[in-house]
Amino acid sequence: MSNMNMRKAYGETLLELGRENSKIVALEADLGKSTMSNMFGGAFPERYFQMGIAEADMISTAAGLALTGHIAFASTFAVFASGRPYDQIRSSVAIPRLNVKICGSSAGLSDFGDGKTHQSVDDIAIMRVLPNMKVFSPADYFETKKIVKAMAAIDGPCYIRVNRNDVPVVTAEDAPFEFGKLRRMRDGRDVVIFATGYMVYQSLEAAKLLEAEGISVKVVNVATIKPFDSEGARAEAKGMKAAVTVEEASVIGGLGSAVCEALCAGDADSRIRTLIMGIQDCFGTSAQKYDELLVEYHLTPADIAAKVREAIQ
Repeated sequence: MSNMNMRKAYGETLLELGRENSKIVALEADLGKSTMSNMFGGAFPERYFQMGIAEADMISTAAGLALTGHIAFASTFAVFASGRPYDQIRSSVAIPRLNVKICGSSAGLSDFGDGKTHQSVDDIAIMRVLPNMKVFSPADYFETKKIVKAMAAIDGPCYIRVNRNDVPVVTAEDAPFEFGKLRRMRDGRDVVIFATGYMVYQSLEAAKLLEAEGISVKVVNVATIKPFDSEGARAEAKGMKAAVTVEEASVIGGLGSAVCEALCAGDADSRIRTLIMGIQDCFGTSAQKYDELLVEYHLTPADIAAKVREAIQ
């Protein structure tokens, strides 16, 4: 598997959309080189608004541009995109259902060097709770490109979180993205893993480890966290001994919560034992390397394999 960068996918796709549609505008909160929205700014300076370190102003301005018929993409680090302008997102974007697309870059623990102040452990829960907001978490470079295009076509507010680092490609370039649907990445007969973001790759690697032990694991990619495909989740859970959810975010209010809400509302066949993996109600910390944090917060393939064994004991 080759490694490719989701931030680059965002920047490239935003530039592509800008060439296709003059109504596309982009706003940035002083981090254009990092989020890679500066690709758009270089080509369309008249449609690129550098707002400085003023996220609330950025969202309010994006809302104003949306009111004039534009499709506004606003980007910054995920921790700032979701937390600092929450009131503006709620009142000026979500309530009136405006066409504002928010990109949370360097999500989860992927900004490993800057520590807990820059690591978004809570952004999925924050954005998921907002009525009218659609929430996406792509697994790799190609899925990021498809989701950004889908966001531009969707009428209303959207949020996407992307990893900072180069990560393995796990989806095919020509595979279609189905908005609001789960995607099975691997078949299995014993346990189903629901994973999102970079944790899809980690879960696939865990499934390989368990296969050597005779444990058959199904891996499901949840790229659309909201609206959540509850019916699809119940279908994937039927016949399984247990389920495990894996996300690079807080275990409170995120993917694990969405899966449990879906399974408990189904019939007896889908109400299976479900264990939630993620960041355990704590903040992040700084490290020299990204992988060090994945070990510290128990989000490695070995950790996922151990949780699957626990689930079926």
